[in-house]
Formats: sequence, C-alpha cells, structure tokens
Amino acid sequence: MQLISREEIKTLIEQPKGNCVSIYMPTHPAGPEVRQDPIRFKNLIREAQTRLIDAGLEEEDAIALLEKSQAIDTQEFWDQIGEQGLAIFISDNIFRYYPLPIDFQELVVVTDRFHIKPLLPILNGNGRFYILALSQQDVRFFEGTRYSVKELEVESLPKSLDEALQRDDTAKEGQFRIATSKGGTSNSFSQPGTFHGQGSPDRDKHQEDILQFFQIVDRALHDKLKLQKVPLVLAGVEYLLPLYRQANSYQHLMDEAIIGNPEILSPQELHDQAWPIVEADFQKSQQAVLEQFHELFGGDTGKASNNLEEVVSAAYYQRVDSLLVAVGQQQWGLFDPSSETVYLHPEKETGDEDLLDFVAAHTLLNGGTVYAVPFEEIPYSTAVAAIYRY
Repeated sequence: MQLISREEIKTLIEQPKGNCVSIYMPTHPAGPEVRQDPIRFKNLIREAQTRLIDAGLEEEDAIALLEKSQAIDTQEFWDQIGEQGLAIFISDNIFRYYPLPIDFQELVVVTDRFHIKPLLPILNGNGRFYILALSQQDVRFFEGTRYSVKELEVESLPKSLDEALQRDDTAKEGQFRIATSKGGTSNSFSQPGTFHGQGSPDRDKHQEDILQFFQIVDRALHDKLKLQKVPLVLAGVEYLLPLYRQANSYQHLMDEAIIGNPEILSPQELHDQAWPIVEADFQKSQQAVLEQFHELFGGDTGKASNNLEEVVSAAYYQRVDSLLVAVGQQQWGLFDPSSETVYLHPEKETGDEDLLDFVAAHTLLNGGTVYAVPFEEIPYSTAVAAIYRY
C-alpha cells in the first residue's frame, strides 16, 4: 500500500484557487457492505454537484468537472480497494484518489482549495520513519509508516562493504583498493586510496574498513535526510551498530535499534520490529507539545493560544510552530487577511471554509508541526491549541 506523503498533501494545498472538491468516505474491504460502497460514492458525487452549483457553477460545468470520478467507479475498483477509507480530490486540473487505512467520516467539501485535515493523522502520531538495515554484504534503506513499508533507492548508496571500498578484483596477490572520498564532493567513490592485504587477521584494520564503509553510507544518505526530522531506526548485528553511530551525522537516529541479522528479515518483519520503537517516540513528541502548551498558556508570554480567531491569523502569518487540531470536526467561517478579521458561522454558508482545516494547512505549509487528534485530547475542550514561534 502506498500512503499519501507530506509532499503530496502540500501539493494539494498549493493548487491554484478554483473549484476544489474533496470527498472522504469509509470503505469496506470485505463483507456484504462492500456492495454499498459504490452507492455511497454516487450519493457523495451528487452532493458535490449540488454544492458546486450552490457555489455558482453552471450545472453542465459541475457535471463535466465531476465526470473524472467515473474513472474509478468500476466494479473492479471497488472489489480491489482493500482499505478502510477513500479520499478523492477533484478540480479543473487535478483528479487524485487515495485508498487509505483510515475510517473516514463521510464528508464533502467544496471550497477554493482542497480540504486536507482528515489526512493529517497519517503524518503525525502515525507518521513516517526510516529503517537502515546494515550488514557487510547487504545495505537496505526503507521508508515506513504505521501501516506500510517500502524500500527506497538512494543514489550512491553502496550495497556492500566490497562495493563501498571498491575491492579491486584485478589486483594481484590478494590485494584490494580502498576508495577515500575527496573533501567537499558528493561522490564517495572517486578517489583511489592505498593498497592493503586482503584477508588480514588484524581486527582493528577490519574495523577501520567497516567504519569507512559506514561513513560512505552516511554520506550517501546525507542528501536524502538533510532536511528531514524523521526518526531513523538501525537494524544490524550488535557489534556493527556502535560503528555506524560513530559514522552517523543524522540528528534523528533512534537510540533503540533492531538487533540481529537483517539479511534474514523481510521488509514487513523489519517494519513490525521498528514500529514500536518509533511509536513511543511519536507519542513522546506529542506529549512534549502538550506540556509546552500548558507551560506557556495563560501567562503573559503570548506564545500559546486556544482561541481559534487568534490562531487563524497566526497560522496565516507563519507564527504557528506546533498545532493540535481536532479531527472529525469542522468550524465554518471566513478569514479576511486585509482586516485580519475572522468570521465564525454555526452552519456552513456560501464561500465558507473549515477554519480548522485552514489553520492546519497553513501551519503545515509554513514548516510547523501539526497533530490531528481527537477533540478530547486537546486541552480545555477546545478545537485547537497552538504554540507560536514568536
């Protein structure tokens, strides 16, 4: 299963303004309710058509826009969906759909941008992590989530110690060549080194070779990871892990690791051992945000708020660093940036958007962290809790 990524969600948010249709529906991988999913889908498409017309679109234009949905409304699609929920995004130049392991509430939103808040539990709390499976004969790098794992190809990442150190098969008398990287270059394999006898019993020399191998692995991962804040879990036999930690330059390497020979573990087995490690870290991160909010809230620092009207403006102007926002709820209204005025409405009116989604989207776009959580997990029974950058 391919989960929607943070980058894809940002792409959806950044789409040009226009008529954007967001549809969320629960689905059923098996059982008699499977037959009801196509019927629910057609009902939601009709609801989207009504909302497009209410927003000012001509009926024939609304029908034309939603015709893209026919691409997936086939019996074969519904038989193979295999997930708990379906998210669909339709605009003049976009048609995307994501079967996802989330039991969505039925929801149709038509505004001038896509509605993304129901997707956010995938990113935080159930978020991404990496696994680096290390052995001298095999290096594998994976991206995982709570629900999935996939192997990634990384440019210049050596697959083995022999490849990294460029052992020279043509060398005579059992010699090999160690490649040492030139300072300041991204090519780890470009500069020949010195010759050493192959099969040397010198244990210290062999550990030096392994350390150099791991330094090459670390450099290959640097461009992939340099802007990330995603946990990285090591998997390997116990004596290799301290050597990799010595070579490592990535700040979010987990202290706990998967101990054992990763060559005999499948991607799913690696995932099953890595997830408990990173789940505890995700929960710790969210708890730290809660504790920080309580410390800052109510004082005269002005660095925390649970007032939605204040948080809307702060999110728009890139002030929100961390945000807790309620999933499964909407607060309809409008924000006028010119006057910094927020209008809250008890029911959705023409032109309204979900302001909870608004603050989540702008926080995400501006590099903040968003925790989409059940309403009861937010302090003081409010729909948002924000920590400001300044």
